[in-house]
Amino acid sequence: MKRALITGITGQDGSYLAELLLKKGYEVFGVERRTSSPNLARIEHIQRQIHLEGADLLDQSSVVNLLKRIQPDEMYNLAAQSFVPASWQQPVLTAEITGVGVTRILESIRMVSPATRFYQASSSEMFGKVARVPQDETTPFYPRSPYGIAKLFGHWTTVNHRESYGLHACSGICFNHESPRRGLEFVTRKITDGVARIKLGLSSELRLGNLEAQRDWGFAGDYVEAMWRMLQQDGPEDYVIASGKTYTVRHFARIAFEHVGLNYEDFVVLDPSFVRPAEVDLLVGDPAKAAQKLGWRPRVSLEELVAMMVEADLQRVHGEHGRRRETVAAFSRGSKFQPQPTA
Repeated sequence: MKRALITGITGQDGSYLAELLLKKGYEVFGVERRTSSPNLARIEHIQRQIHLEGADLLDQSSVVNLLKRIQPDEMYNLAAQSFVPASWQQPVLTAEITGVGVTRILESIRMVSPATRFYQASSSEMFGKVARVPQDETTPFYPRSPYGIAKLFGHWTTVNHRESYGLHACSGICFNHESPRRGLEFVTRKITDGVARIKLGLSSELRLGNLEAQRDWGFAGDYVEAMWRMLQQDGPEDYVIASGKTYTVRHFARIAFEHVGLNYEDFVVLDPSFVRPAEVDLLVGDPAKAAQKLGWRPRVSLEELVAMMVEADLQRVHGEHGRRRETVAAFSRGSKFQPQPTA
């Protein structure tokens, strides 16, 4: 049984990757950063099938000790401060976790577990002010945010450790990938959550920034399969993982509202506070290398992805609102609210 170690296992990609590896018969270990309020919602359904271990990318000794004990066959680094707007507010923290954290992992692998195959989650944000369209593995980088800069550091330190020390280390340059598990702070999920609330009569508007920004969107469940395939190759290489198609934020909003029979123009409000200090206007990847060498192609279309996300948010918001109304009704009747015991 192969052993895999995933940082960021409680996030969107980590949860889908853990599911995939479990289906393939792996023993799965996840890195859990100790916090006062751990968020395990995305992996709750598989929590008993995986091993959660404490470590922190800001503390190299914890990473060294973990690798020494587990000796994983494969390690996937999906941990990061990954919200681009927040990187403008916390650029140093973003650099430490998203950038230097990768060096801490690679140095730890080099010292105590050199046979471990390593995957680094790189990002299309590294292309930033794009030099050419579409972007492939040879396109020059020009990041336009502290997040993109930190990701580029992590990308190049992966290349450097591969070439300098012979580690089986590779990077997947992933373009935007979404799902119902995407964080509510990201624009796609903000849109589908907003659509659900408006459709259910709980909100009357959706405030967005640059509607003309163009992105290459895919389904996270497809993209984690590409990550796994990269580590099954005889030699480590870097790959662009993308759909090869680009759409505006406006288009995403339009089809999300159309899915519930509404016109986005009646509800979307432009808010300059959501515009980035330095915008990335156009990202579209060329996944030809991944198709040729990995045999990987995305399966879920944008329309299918948006429908999946809107339906999930409709169900979630309806359930949350229903429980809230039940609680308010109980209090209004003068009854004492008794939380139900958990299993």
